[in-house]
Amino acid sequence: MELKKNPKANLEKHNKQFMLLGLVLALLIIYVGIEWKTFERNIADLGVVNAELDEEIDIPITERIQEVKPPPPPPPAPEKIEIVEDDTEIEETVLESTETDQNEVVEVQEIVEIVEEEVVEEDVPFAIIEEVPTYPGCKGSNAEKKKCLQDNIQKIVNKNFNTGLANDLGLSPGKKKVYVMFKIDKTGKVTDIAARGPHARLEKEAIRVVEKIPEMTPGKQRNRPVGVKYTLPITLIVE
Repeated sequence: MELKKNPKANLEKHNKQFMLLGLVLALLIIYVGIEWKTFERNIADLGVVNAELDEEIDIPITERIQEVKPPPPPPPAPEKIEIVEDDTEIEETVLESTETDQNEVVEVQEIVEIVEEEVVEEDVPFAIIEEVPTYPGCKGSNAEKKKCLQDNIQKIVNKNFNTGLANDLGLSPGKKKVYVMFKIDKTGKVTDIAARGPHARLEKEAIRVVEKIPEMTPGKQRNRPVGVKYTLPITLIVE
């Protein structure tokens, strides 16, 4: 009777796998053996400890004693005391009370209240006047009255100023300015007219034109009529 081998029981075909597995295990054991660290333990003999040999030492509490110095002896008493007679008379100052008696009549002087008049500057610049002068026919707020006055003065200059005069004076071409300074006094009239320009004839012409400005309602500063200073620039073009 012949024995037949089962093909599944044949392990020869797994030789390579077993060999690789053995090799891996061998390498792992070698690596662990190399990396394994050992330490030597030296235990010294300390001998027998005898607790009875330790002695307790008592430290006494000390106190610092400061040396007390005795007080200095008192000064010696004088051997003889002399009595000096003083005959100088002393004047006593008597302080009198300033309080009045109930029966005493006190005269009360009349108290006069002095009212200081507020000083108002006579002439105020047009730019800072509280209430501007009112040109005839102008109404509205203070700003509206100011613009209305300036517009009407400009109309008077444009209408009456002789613009051809600048070309007849032989001036160099370009813009020329004539500045006219005047005052609107407490009654509203235009006074103190002065002019400054490139030629005397232009200054005279500017004064003539400004004199045509009509009488106005005067300006006010703190509800009082005051003089108002006004500066009018007149621009001319010379060809």
